[in-house]
Amino acid sequence: MTRAMRLPLYAALVLSLVMPLGVGAQEQAGNREQQSQQQEARRPRPETRETQALPPESVTRHSLQLPGRTLSFTATAGHLTLTDQQGAAQAEIGFVAYTRDDADQATRPVTFAVNGGPGASSAYLHLLAVGPWLLPLDGPTISPSAPPALVPNAETWLDFTDLVFIDPPGTGYSRVIGGDQVRERFYSVGGDIDGLAAFVMRWLKEKNRLNSPKFFVGESYGGFRGPLLAQKLQSDQGIGFSGLVLVSPVFDFDWLEQGAAGAPWTNAALLPSLAAAKLSRTGPVSRDALKEAEAYASSEYLVDLMRGLQDKEAVDRISRRVAELSGLDPELTRRLAGRIDMRTIQRELRRASSEIVSAYDTNVAIADPNPTSQSSRFEDPVLDAMTAPLSSAIIQHLTHTLNYKAEGRYNLLNGSINGAWRWGGGRNGPENLDELRQALSLDGKLRVLVTHGFTDLVTPYYASQLLLNQLPELGPQKRVALSVYEGGHMFYSRQASRQAFKADVQRLFEEALQARAADNRD
Repeated sequence: MTRAMRLPLYAALVLSLVMPLGVGAQEQAGNREQQSQQQEARRPRPETRETQALPPESVTRHSLQLPGRTLSFTATAGHLTLTDQQGAAQAEIGFVAYTRDDADQATRPVTFAVNGGPGASSAYLHLLAVGPWLLPLDGPTISPSAPPALVPNAETWLDFTDLVFIDPPGTGYSRVIGGDQVRERFYSVGGDIDGLAAFVMRWLKEKNRLNSPKFFVGESYGGFRGPLLAQKLQSDQGIGFSGLVLVSPVFDFDWLEQGAAGAPWTNAALLPSLAAAKLSRTGPVSRDALKEAEAYASSEYLVDLMRGLQDKEAVDRISRRVAELSGLDPELTRRLAGRIDMRTIQRELRRASSEIVSAYDTNVAIADPNPTSQSSRFEDPVLDAMTAPLSSAIIQHLTHTLNYKAEGRYNLLNGSINGAWRWGGGRNGPENLDELRQALSLDGKLRVLVTHGFTDLVTPYYASQLLLNQLPELGPQKRVALSVYEGGHMFYSRQASRQAFKADVQRLFEEALQARAADNRD
């Protein structure tokens, strides 16, 4: 199956666009021409400047009482208009920036934040993780009818960096205001990075922050964007990031998607997350507790998977071992030859209680809407359940707290972007490890933190570990770290994980700024 035929599957998992084990490949119908027609039907039509123009910047000042300190800061909600070389408007890109009032802007770090999708707005990182206000969503279930009430966020990164949350075109209130060709450019891997790079440079120039230390945080497809954006800014805009924080990222789409063709590494990458799902039902999860699962996944399991389905002894071995590590029914693992796809995991982990677990966090579950059927259609207990409260919360926050009253729809998750996204030419899926190597090689001061949740099936942490293991040393210092926390794709919705996440990020900032200071002294 070619990449062109596989990539439309990603739209089903909007934040990450990853289906690690090729789930649902059998459900594709039609030939390439039919797929192209379907994508064109989903493609948004051009917006006009008169109907979609965004309001001017709104600047408000705030003071938050947090444990042990008071934060006084300025919030700016607005947009930047990107133009072509002839000065014609191409897109209005919305943003929210928070800057501390008591800091020297010349030395104060600034962090640019984007989410994934590629059709997701930045509201997830904004209101669930690092912004000054928080929407609490911790717990074993998420209710769409939960009140969208924000509280002060004790784990906000505003303690150590200013923050700029970016909504790429087609997300949030951001709009493409050119024609179809402009939209096609923005809705592509390369054009998306070009637009983000132009936004970062424009914001830094207009806000007089070119001298500030610069950082990036991106989640899921936003994490995929990070190395690409760093390399683009280095080579094209004359801007260098001091650090990248990649949250539940994808490094190589093709590497994960090949499970549909039987590629063994996709199963090996997922197995430790299955073991974590079992452990998390009875107690805390740690890398130490998963050493056995990780060692097996990248050794005997991988070897027996390579032996194939015709080696009955190998199939017997991995079927037994996968059942032991995952807690799944041994008859099920034997029937599936030790190769467990994500959709099956969601339904079978809690089959006895007729519950569906989330692909984004196996600890969050809902009742199976079709418990007596052989197959079941269901919404995801995390991604779909949080859409309503998070959408209401961000709209309320922008409108009332930040006094930014934009007309039209706020796109928290814009599925039409996923259908229209252009992934590039050739037979290989997009990857960013080459750009990551280049950025690290060119800048010996750059630090990178990769973060994951243990019980995330969409972007399993061990996939990143296996790929990061392939990086060369690139200097005497270890500058790329992987941290894994309790929880799933949005592990930061758990308070303890959010606290640990902030501590790890603050450590990265301190190390990067120390390296920058040493470089200036030299």
